[in-house]
Amino acid sequence: MPQVSMEHREQIRAVLFASPLMPVITIHHPDDAVPLCRALFEGGLRVMEITLRTEFGVDAIRKVREELPGAWVGAGTVTSIAQYRQVEAAGAQFVITPGVTEAILDFGVTSEAPLLPGIATASELLMGYNHGYRYFKFFPAEVSGGIPALKAFSGPFPDVAFCPTGGIRQNTAADYLALQSVVTVGGTWLTPDDAVANKDWARITEIARASLASLKTG
Repeated sequence: MPQVSMEHREQIRAVLFASPLMPVITIHHPDDAVPLCRALFEGGLRVMEITLRTEFGVDAIRKVREELPGAWVGAGTVTSIAQYRQVEAAGAQFVITPGVTEAILDFGVTSEAPLLPGIATASELLMGYNHGYRYFKFFPAEVSGGIPALKAFSGPFPDVAFCPTGGIRQNTAADYLALQSVVTVGGTWLTPDDAVANKDWARITEIARASLASLKTG
């Protein structure tokens, strides 16, 4: 069975430790990608997960990589090896999947962009663990057991760390980050639909700043 290299582990570790919050970004209009990510960056967020939930995701990754060289830009909602290759070619610095398959885990071992596999169960975690992965996305976090589930995972997998995503809000992020096994938290609350639709980039920046500040005071 192919194994994740230490280099890949260190790459994904660097991404996850770069920011305690990771915005989960869905682009509905191609012109929004750069100003939206710039607003988040100006609010203090250094890691962006641009999802492939719309047709604009791959091009958004390419544009944001060009315009925001100081940010970590990755691809989310990658569900196939074909998509994995697409986002690598677009310059994605990391790849996140909502779940795992043996094929994607194998591909991630040799890919240029390191993989953060998505898991919701101990069995899925074990699949990735046996390939040498030690960092995982826990998704969908809230409906999959939330904080109690993450505490339970730490028993048999004490050397594993997580980025929980799914149903987490500004007022609950600090509770997740208080867990020793949680490195960063992903969320869509950082990019509310109405603010993006109105191109209210100043509000996006303020939400980012307030969310980071709440972690320090919470």
